[in-house]
Amino acid sequence: MAKWVYAFGGGFAEGGLADRDLIGGKGAGLAEMSALGLPVPPGFTLSTEIGRLYLASGHVFPDGLADEVDGALAAVGRIAGRRFGDARDPLLVSVRSGAAVSMPGMMDTVLNLGLNDETVEGLARVSGDRRFAFDSYRRFIQMYGHVVLGLDHGLFEEKLEDYKLARGLVLDGELAAEDWQAVSDLFKGLVIEETDAAFPQAPTAQLWGAIRAVISSWNNPRAVAYRRMNAIAGDAGTAVTVQAMVFGNLGETSATGVAFTRNPSTGEKILWGEFLPNAQGEDVVAGTRTPQDLTERARQETGSEAASLESLMPEAFAAFSAVADRLERHHRDMLDLEFTIERGRLWMLQVRPAKRTIRAALRSAVEMAGEGLISRAEAVARIEPRTLDQLLHPTIDPENGADLFARGLPASPGAASGAVVFTPDEAELARTQGRKVILVRVETSPEDVHGMHAARGILTTRGGMTSHAAVVARGMGKPCVSGAGGIRVDFKAGTMTAGGRTIRRGDTITIDGGTGQVLIGAVPLREPELSGDFATLMRWADDFRTLKIRTNVDTPADARAARSFGAEGIGLCRTEHMFFDQRRIAVVREMILAETPAARADALARLLPMQRTDFASLFEIMSGLPVTVRLLDPPLHEFLPTGDAEIEELSAAMGIPPARIRARSEALAEANPMLGHRGVRLAISFPEIVEMQIRAILEAALDVGEASGRPVELEIMVPLVASKAELDLIYQRIRAAEAQVVRLHGRAPRYELGTMIELPRAALAAGDLARSASFFSFGTNDLTQTTFGISRDDAAPFLNAYLALGLMPSDPFATLDETGVGELIRIATERGRAVRPGLKIGVCGEHGGDPASIRFFAGLDFDYVSCSPFRVPVARLAAAQAALARAGITGAGLPASAEAPAV
Repeated sequence: MAKWVYAFGGGFAEGGLADRDLIGGKGAGLAEMSALGLPVPPGFTLSTEIGRLYLASGHVFPDGLADEVDGALAAVGRIAGRRFGDARDPLLVSVRSGAAVSMPGMMDTVLNLGLNDETVEGLARVSGDRRFAFDSYRRFIQMYGHVVLGLDHGLFEEKLEDYKLARGLVLDGELAAEDWQAVSDLFKGLVIEETDAAFPQAPTAQLWGAIRAVISSWNNPRAVAYRRMNAIAGDAGTAVTVQAMVFGNLGETSATGVAFTRNPSTGEKILWGEFLPNAQGEDVVAGTRTPQDLTERARQETGSEAASLESLMPEAFAAFSAVADRLERHHRDMLDLEFTIERGRLWMLQVRPAKRTIRAALRSAVEMAGEGLISRAEAVARIEPRTLDQLLHPTIDPENGADLFARGLPASPGAASGAVVFTPDEAELARTQGRKVILVRVETSPEDVHGMHAARGILTTRGGMTSHAAVVARGMGKPCVSGAGGIRVDFKAGTMTAGGRTIRRGDTITIDGGTGQVLIGAVPLREPELSGDFATLMRWADDFRTLKIRTNVDTPADARAARSFGAEGIGLCRTEHMFFDQRRIAVVREMILAETPAARADALARLLPMQRTDFASLFEIMSGLPVTVRLLDPPLHEFLPTGDAEIEELSAAMGIPPARIRARSEALAEANPMLGHRGVRLAISFPEIVEMQIRAILEAALDVGEASGRPVELEIMVPLVASKAELDLIYQRIRAAEAQVVRLHGRAPRYELGTMIELPRAALAAGDLARSASFFSFGTNDLTQTTFGISRDDAAPFLNAYLALGLMPSDPFATLDETGVGELIRIATERGRAVRPGLKIGVCGEHGGDPASIRFFAGLDFDYVSCSPFRVPVARLAAAQAALARAGITGAGLPASAEAPAV
């Protein structure tokens, strides 16, 4: 018989960290802590398989599940010393989601389940605190009403605010026991008003209602959006953990908190977190109350007047510190912990890998390797390559003299400028319009995640360093300032005010998530320094990888940046980008508009020294490293003006009638230029362009080689080839141009000739092409377009719909389609190397900087990948991880009981 339910508590557990896919991250963490003998309230977890079956079967549970749940619930009661539904001493439970991959705040939770009109009286008697009991009851009605019954959370808040207003009360803490009892009755009345049914009183019915709602929340819009943004599989489903409640709101000796075993912003090895006395866990993460510092050091640094947990409850703090240290050593990772202190007694409620900034991830990984907790290989394997992008963005210059508007908490480092918007929908709309915005909220909730993703940064007026906004922003790598309590937001007016000054919707601000500053206007930023832990980890990564990392550049500035990031050569120099320089475009247009071969030759003769200078600069910067130069690729009409004003301006500058310019532009125009007169076809039609470019390339290589005493490692690449016949013809013309260089200079530099594989036919004919080409470089952008029959410039309207409907697992222009495009690449690689065993193979499309795609290329034993300069560090790390994966070392590390590998 299948097993659906896994129990934990009382020092016993069914399952552990190795069962994360089966019982979810939350259940696995609780089971592991329980097995270690740590103080964990007893409970049980319904497996992810139950979640998948329930959603796939039209919301039907399998036979036998109810009996398993009843048995597990009775066992929890025996450990806790209470019985579920008992009016005298009731067992209350929480019902929480728990996917295998952490999705903080994206799915639903129900607390205090089991309360009704009878059990609330029992809770009041047992606790000796009637106010606590009815506060818990109104919380349960509100949460259950929202999560399970589908009522708007705001309806309950309105009832509560109306009640307080009528009695002259302001803060929740001012409400007495009879007030919370009255509010509970109001909430029950609201349920009847909105649903035409009474609030459910049977605890068992409450439990199954909550289980159904939590499983169904797997498919709520925010969870779906979060999975799409983080590439989490949509069919994994969630587990459901049912656990005995412990209460942090049982008076001044009770508390609840969230902590990290190291600082999640900096990685410093120090216990870091926040807590609230006399509160429940949701109060901390919701950001509705400003929490207090966990340690005395943190309190002194923030200047807070509120007591730290260390000073307020020293014994409980000491117990928690010991648990945190033990768990980090056990998991060998920075951890995110949730805890509750109930009348002085510590209870652990969650352990999971901490969401952290890339700076914190790098520091903790390097220091843990130094401490012997993990190996260098594991340190490299556990850094998400894409997150390195966060390091490559500028920060605010401390000498900027900026205009300070307000201060908040430095919740997620980095700086960003943008126009103020107040709703997530505004932020998302702005992104589609290409506008940069800062999302300003009083506090964020999981429903805001799409706007947070769209914004450049997030600013909240409430909440702490562990609030929803802070945690999600750190995971996204976006700057966030939280808890800026001096700001007052008026959503209706579209304004925010602080210190007597007002900022309106659309005004530009800058936020600094490293200092908590909110500044007026767009503030000058400074470039990051990529040293320290970053440099250390990248050196380790380079020790493991076998794949070379080149860069796609067209200018000296880009080439210098790429070298500073560790590029090992140029994999794609697009010569046409040089033509758009202001000094060159006029000559290029003159060449295109020339009516005689002599006039065209004259224009090309003037372009020759310009191109030679361009190539010489790149060869000098890449001294000793390979440089691949692609011959002219785009159709000629792209260099001509299209608007009347531009045509008139060109006409005046060149003394050519506008009609002639229009006629030439129309003659060159194509219905589908992506598949038209470009690449090798252009070289065949206009051989004089090839001759000029080859002379410029070879003469620049000669000059730089002679000046440096080191020959240029030169590769010349022909684009958009479909047949060997095309390639051979262009090679003849290249050799003829080389002969000219020899006649003029007495010799020519050495070089290799290769081709880009951008067409399905080229991939299939790779064996034939390899008889002429000494290297292949896959242009995966065009290969994806021609394989799918999709123009990436026109794909957005329907491609987004495809992704939302699950018709494609990912954007094929961002992550390589391994099934179709990848199979063509595999075929081309095998056929090419079968003919020429030493064939050098690389990739120069955008996929060369995508970690998932890099793993695929590494698996085919490519020689290199080439990407944009700012993606070079990402590619270096991804290539190292691809090599480590072959050795069985992944970002998940090793089981906690295993030894770190000696790699």
